[in-house]
Amino acid sequence: MKATQSNITKKEIVDEIASQTGFTQVKTKVIVEELIDAISNCVIEGNNIELRGFGRFKNKQRKERRTRNPKTGELVNIPAKVRPVFEPSKDLIEKINNVPFDLEEAFVPKDDQERI
Repeated sequence: MKATQSNITKKEIVDEIASQTGFTQVKTKVIVEELIDAISNCVIEGNNIELRGFGRFKNKQRKERRTRNPKTGELVNIPAKVRPVFEPSKDLIEKINNVPFDLEEAFVPKDDQERI
């Protein structure tokens, strides 16, 4: 896969894995979806998922807090909640920072719009 500023879809990931492994796209899609389901279910159950060299999926507790409603100015309580988070590994961060990145290519306007 090419490093760009666009979003990569699950289908594109399935296509890439299928072409590299020789598996059919149908089998590869099942494997990718099962992996996503397994990670999701473990995080829902409150478990951390650590994939060495990639990162960790975990839940993070957010405290209750007070904030101001921007429309009315009224103080509002936001209840405590659990948020799923991803923490990249040091290896992944190092790999990302060692990828040559062409700023000129990354910020070329879409639709051939003029730059400001």
